[in-house]
Amino acid sequence: MTIGANLSETFTSDQLSQTGKGFGLGDRFTDKDGKVYKFIKYDTGAGSVAAVIGNVSYYYLATGHSSNIVTSDISDSVDIGAGVLMGAPGDGEYGWVQISGTATLTTALTAGADGNALTAVGSTDGTLDVSGLVTDHICAVADDISAKIIVCCFPQ
Repeated sequence: MTIGANLSETFTSDQLSQTGKGFGLGDRFTDKDGKVYKFIKYDTGAGSVAAVIGNVSYYYLATGHSSNIVTSDISDSVDIGAGVLMGAPGDGEYGWVQISGTATLTTALTAGADGNALTAVGSTDGTLDVSGLVTDHICAVADDISAKIIVCCFPQ
């Protein structure tokens, strides 16, 4: 694994193969605080939803998790959260999402209170909502909802 990853850096497909940094889709990086990050490819989806640093991303369509492709377009997801965007990759570009540890979101959650289980189900682009059903995929917990702080528990 690469030591000292610049988590806000994004890469084009050409840069990815030429960096020599060893980043591959699905690679994980753990920082000194124990937060875990995953290297992904971004897709803007049918709605052309741009990546925003600090917004939530979701796995793109049914094969997103296995192919490590994410989007912030909730309509092109299967309601499985992928992580919090650390950079703002363009369509087809590569970057990092945070999948474990505390994170501060850019966009406020759509509802909820501290301690609530959070899901992509029922949310809007780039956000999370409170889980209402046992069938919802839980990907985070609200830590301090007024400060937009969550505890990430996105799939590895």
